[in-house]
Amino acid sequence: MIRFVQPQDAPSLCGIYNPYVKNSIVTFEESEVTVQEMTRRISEASLPWFVLEDENAVQGYAYLAAWKQRSAYRYTAETTIYLREGTTGRGLGETLYTHLIQAARASSLRVLVACLALPNEPSRRLHEKLGFRKVAHFSRVGLKFERWLDVGYWELQL
Repeated sequence: MIRFVQPQDAPSLCGIYNPYVKNSIVTFEESEVTVQEMTRRISEASLPWFVLEDENAVQGYAYLAAWKQRSAYRYTAETTIYLREGTTGRGLGETLYTHLIQAARASSLRVLVACLALPNEPSRRLHEKLGFRKVAHFSRVGLKFERWLDVGYWELQL
């Protein structure tokens, strides 16, 4: 089941997100997010956030966020998706992301932008399967775990 996120989902979202913060390069955030901070992010969101529940637990979440703050960018949003560890490869990411894209299509948005820390082959494959195409590559723009990292941008024209 996919539904809109609720502030009370914050502990589950932290449980999904914080292992990525601690153990991976897929987010450039370096400190774990508190439940209070996640609740603030949910409450202040101006675009949709969704959770995917499976077996009565939140297994993943995805959301749209303003890509840039200038008004001319108001038809473009950045996408984000995270799945609980151990749930990849079951189609949950594709299901959740497809729902997010459908919500974007039903809105006034025209373009979705995804920023991927590289290398990240599973995320690249998912984005390209859903119609995103790579449009930019920035070298050595982030430093995490004492390692310089690249990012790539993928876009989807709605």
